[in-house]
Amino acid sequence: MEQGTTHQLLGRHRESEELDRLLREVRHGRSRVVVLRGEAGIGKSVLLDHAAARATGMRVVRTEGVEAESEFAYSGLQRLCAPLLSHLDGLPPVQQDALRVAFGLSGGPAPELLLVGMAVLGLFAEAAATSPLVCLVDDAQWLDLMSLRILGFVGRRLDAESVALVFAERLADGEGELADLPVLPLRGLADADARTLLGSVLPGPVDPRVRDRIVAETGGNPLALLELPQGLSAAELAFGFGGHGPAPVPNRVEEGFRRRVDALPADTRALLLLAAVEPVGDELLLWRALGPLGIGPGAAAPAEAAGLLKLGAPVRFRHPLVRSAVWRRADAADLRAVHAALADATDAERDPDRRAWHLAHAAVGPNEPVAAALERSADRALARGGRAAAASFLERAAALSPDPAQRARRALASAGAHLAAGAADRVPDLLAAAELGPLDRLQRAGAGRLRAGAAAMADPGPGAIRPLIAAAVTLGELDPAAARETCLAAFGAAVRAGRLDGDGLRQVAEAARGLAAGGSAGGGSAGGGSAGDGEVGGGSAGDGEVGGGSAGDGEVGDGDRTDGDGAAGAFLHALAVWTEDGPVKAFPPLARALRAVTDGDDRAVPAVLEPAVDSAGELGDLAAWLAVTDRAVRFARTTGALSVLSTALPHRATALGLAGRFTEAWDLLAEGANTEEPAGAAARLAATGLLSAHRGRERAALEALETLEREGERRGLGRSIAVAAYARAVLHNGLGNYPLALEAARRGLEHQDLAVHHWTCLELVEAATRTGGPDAPTEAREARERLADRSLTGTPWARGAAAVADALTGPEEHAEERYRDAVEHYDRGGLPVFGARARLLYGEWLRRRNRRAEARAELRTAHDAAAAMGMEAFAERARRELLATGETVRRRTVDAPALTPQETQIARLVVAGHSNAEIGAQLFISPRTVEWHLRKVFVRLGIASRRELDGALSGGL
Repeated sequence: MEQGTTHQLLGRHRESEELDRLLREVRHGRSRVVVLRGEAGIGKSVLLDHAAARATGMRVVRTEGVEAESEFAYSGLQRLCAPLLSHLDGLPPVQQDALRVAFGLSGGPAPELLLVGMAVLGLFAEAAATSPLVCLVDDAQWLDLMSLRILGFVGRRLDAESVALVFAERLADGEGELADLPVLPLRGLADADARTLLGSVLPGPVDPRVRDRIVAETGGNPLALLELPQGLSAAELAFGFGGHGPAPVPNRVEEGFRRRVDALPADTRALLLLAAVEPVGDELLLWRALGPLGIGPGAAAPAEAAGLLKLGAPVRFRHPLVRSAVWRRADAADLRAVHAALADATDAERDPDRRAWHLAHAAVGPNEPVAAALERSADRALARGGRAAAASFLERAAALSPDPAQRARRALASAGAHLAAGAADRVPDLLAAAELGPLDRLQRAGAGRLRAGAAAMADPGPGAIRPLIAAAVTLGELDPAAARETCLAAFGAAVRAGRLDGDGLRQVAEAARGLAAGGSAGGGSAGGGSAGDGEVGGGSAGDGEVGGGSAGDGEVGDGDRTDGDGAAGAFLHALAVWTEDGPVKAFPPLARALRAVTDGDDRAVPAVLEPAVDSAGELGDLAAWLAVTDRAVRFARTTGALSVLSTALPHRATALGLAGRFTEAWDLLAEGANTEEPAGAAARLAATGLLSAHRGRERAALEALETLEREGERRGLGRSIAVAAYARAVLHNGLGNYPLALEAARRGLEHQDLAVHHWTCLELVEAATRTGGPDAPTEAREARERLADRSLTGTPWARGAAAVADALTGPEEHAEERYRDAVEHYDRGGLPVFGARARLLYGEWLRRRNRRAEARAELRTAHDAAAAMGMEAFAERARRELLATGETVRRRTVDAPALTPQETQIARLVVAGHSNAEIGAQLFISPRTVEWHLRKVFVRLGIASRRELDGALSGGL
């Protein structure tokens, strides 16, 4: 159904109306995204042509995925954005730099996906400022991975920029980068339309039963109806499609194209193969490549006459299935000859990577010059942020390396690049190939590290512990810094595994001590290679992420010293002490390690974010938790490190919630969900459950906690089970359901999980002292003793918790003093959540002693504080106690907000002094969308300027 034919949109009235509606909305200032999804030949490209034709007065840019080009990072995106680069200067400098580096227009640090995505979003918005923009992407399933990820990222964030983004994609399994975008599914034509279309191309009369059989066999696929009858005689058509069997329709259409290609002259077939292998459609390059093959320009005429190819800028095939048919019918010798001709015709200075790729496919056997050129291409891909492309270049370079040592080194580097790109499944085979070669000790250690990293990515809990330990031990004498990073990653896996791997922590601690005793010389990077070593390290409690790290050079030894070995080494030592000697002895080294982060460079924070957060929780140091997460979020936003941001946001949200800043916390969780990174999924789920529990939102909390527990059991993450148990205890204590709170706390305390254990102790004390039962007093006293030990940290949180436990379980004559101590500690430490709860307990204690006036004062303060923070269950508990004192307190009602959550978030950021560009970068939307939402905020609040926002928001929103 090529453009201009009579039946171009036959049977596609509904789909064309949808696209027309989309274009109308874009003309009126909104953005729209849609994925046209269906099998090959179903009419997706024709509908894109329709959209382009109907976009009068709008700017249209277009790109298409080409299977042969899918290894070139950002290639499809660069073609789409090239006509818009005149608007680049309208972007913030950091986004300009990111896009220039990604497109190879300038040098600089490899940009993170977040920065490139925000730059493309901003570029689209800037281009649409003068006239609406229509972006059409055909054959999206063949785009290079980075282009597809960026465009999926942008598609989920377009809102008020006057941009249409229309993808055409072959049938997918529901996964992938475009899986959650709006879909317009394309199916076969209705029978009547299919018969009409078929009749337009039949060479003569056909029996109606045969015609119906053809329609049924094609499933109404328009391209099949148009193409399959081509070249068949009336006699062949009399029997339908004559013996094609049950093959899928696209395969049969491709076979029909192959028959038509086979009927062409040899030179024309060679020209078609040349065009099929050359992915860009560069007509001048095509003509240059004809010379080495001895083919004249006249060879193109039969292909054009047959309607298979259209010359121009760019050269275009009748349909992607024509390209596929030409490619698949060629033998290996013909393909090598064509690649060689294209390599000769490609400018080595302007396009060295594509030339190297053609040379690689033209090579018959090992070829060191070509392998070296591919390795240089890998370096350039990494410099642009294209880890997946670098991995493919290196893999091919290894296969072409004649020298066994070079082959092993490149295979090792390819494995590292694949791991860094998230393709852990490719790592084992590449490592097996590398280990066939003569690797030195450091390279073999690096191979073990990569293998452990792949295992950790697939299984972030128990399955990762032993491989990481083994890799750390092997690296111990060769690269002490890398050994410490790997051992710290093993600690992270053991912390995550928790109760589901009881011996993991001890084994890691033993390995850490062994590293201190045996590690000395070394240096260099384990893994070898110049392109992507797939670093394994850092972190103690992520969600399957094996990150880098910047451990120092000192030893991890006994005693209380860090020897300047940096935060990673300090945390490794402190966690070993915690495991082997217990929490009390670990408090000083944990505090020192935490100070090394809070006093150090922001760039070092991401590598040790997880152990830093855990240490702050273990010590009860909320100020350090807030400081570390603030720096991590700031660093991630500045650099565009999406994986760091996805974990930093929920950790900061949890800290903000414990500080009573629940609204800010929810905003950050919403922002974290927008990152769409799997690395932070477990942390977001845990934070959601914890915040909902503290606020007393029973249904939301239980839903999140049930999912957290289920995922913890499935993935072997016992720490998640502990977090869920603690949150359940908080929830039920707030609701006054003390038996359920005690049951949850008991489950939480079945294993001593880092940080979470002490939190749960206080919940158990409160629940046990309210329920009674034969074991409750003993359990409460034991938990009180643990909290007394924790108070040795000296932090207000720890000392306040110990004071509450003393008040609940200690001598009656000291209870009042300890309640007052608890309130004082919590107030001094900026812990209003726990302060309100301590006042509530104190007020309840006073009421039971019939000191009603004093009780009312404490309960009223507790009620007002809890209600103001949104701790609904605890506020209600205080209200009931006040009623018992004889004071009437009306339930606090919250009016429905005048603003949506996103509008509220934007308004708060404006009040905080952020510009539209800064808000857009923080919320992953364009500045124009920020402005659009802000105009709606002004209307809804009845104000006229940004200056009036502060007063409007403080008026009850």
